[in-house]
Amino acid sequence: MADLRQALDAARLYLVCGAVEDQLLHAALRGGAQIVQLRLKDAGDDAIVGAGRRMLAACRKHDALLIVNDRPDLAVEIGADGVHVGQDDLPVGRARAIIGPNRLLGLSTHTPAQVDAASADPRVDYIGVGPVNATPTKPGRPAVGLKLVRHAAARARMPFFAIGGIDTGNAAAVVAAGARRIAVVRAITEAKDPESAGRALREALQDGARAALRGGVGAA
Repeated sequence: MADLRQALDAARLYLVCGAVEDQLLHAALRGGAQIVQLRLKDAGDDAIVGAGRRMLAACRKHDALLIVNDRPDLAVEIGADGVHVGQDDLPVGRARAIIGPNRLLGLSTHTPAQVDAASADPRVDYIGVGPVNATPTKPGRPAVGLKLVRHAAARARMPFFAIGGIDTGNAAAVVAAGARRIAVVRAITEAKDPESAGRALREALQDGARAALRGGVGAA
């Protein structure tokens, strides 16, 4: 993809998943997922690379971005568009040195101080903000609620994705707090119809953004 940062800026729906089957992945992409993050915490390198290359091919068919969780070295080997790291993973500087200047670098944030620090770091392209709600995908990580979303909407100087237990039932509240982008896991991977779930999430984002503009809330 020619301009990764332009594609990042345009993205609204970010899917985090494991090595899902092609049928689910293509359905999610048809439904409107514009970024897919491959998250395989306990898999070996060969399994991650194999899954990543398969998923990259699917993303390319839908003009979507592929991000690899935690492993900048494997992101480069796969040919992915970037890497996402957490606060306790490889430091941002090291991750950026491995992936080079062109690939995307995302960082998870859980506190106002982390949001502010990431916003001031030119090596970071986007941040994840959450978990907004308690979620089994992040056991032991307390929910931060909408307060941190509001902080990011006011202070973040790059695209941010609200994440953590977001679905069609609560997406409107997240958008009302200032988010214009969301990342989801179960809302798509556990949906009976992943394509319809993706479309519903995109519609919730669009409806919320229009309502916010009518109410005078600026885009984040």
